[in-house]
Amino acid sequence: MVRRIVAITLVLHTGIVLGQAPPPPPAAGEQPKATIPGLPSELAAANKLIHDGEYAEALEKIDAVLANDARNPQARFLKGVIQTDQGETEEATATFQALTEDFPELPEPHNNLAVIWAQKGRYDIAKSELETALAAHPDYAIAHENLGDIYTRLAGAEYDRAASLDKTNKSAQAKLVLVRQMFDVPPSTTPPKPPVPKPAKAPKPKK
Repeated sequence: MVRRIVAITLVLHTGIVLGQAPPPPPAAGEQPKATIPGLPSELAAANKLIHDGEYAEALEKIDAVLANDARNPQARFLKGVIQTDQGETEEATATFQALTEDFPELPEPHNNLAVIWAQKGRYDIAKSELETALAAHPDYAIAHENLGDIYTRLAGAEYDRAASLDKTNKSAQAKLVLVRQMFDVPPSTTPPKPPVPKPAKAPKPKK
């Protein structure tokens, strides 16, 4: 249920305008749009290339922007999206972590870090990242949904554990069935893994 990172939403696409909240992340499985309001032409083109799976060409445009503006949050965010999509999780983690340090007011990097940590099974860290994102932007809907998914799946793990320890616990068994139905998880002897959070769109550029 929790959505993966995409160019961006995790879902990572782009834009940081002073005084404006970043746009909401795309829906589950949704790809970033070809153009995003407020996104510079070069990065808008890079975003479209990412959407089309043309990562090498997109990276060339992103690096060209970073050559003139190394701190550009949109370009760095999109680069993190590319790294994530290409399985370069360590590099993507470093990219998004650096963005959280340089631009603590942006919730998107935290959301995408949550996606990465959830994929690694570190749901405690993923939860913390989502909570940080919401502290920065309480109206960030995708982070609320992702956090709800994490809580629900973690609850499912506890229901599964309770049912395993006490075979007569009908209440825990019933609740576990509901959780599995929500996330389409088949019965198992091991607790179901929480879904990976949805990626977020890149922040809008500040003026």
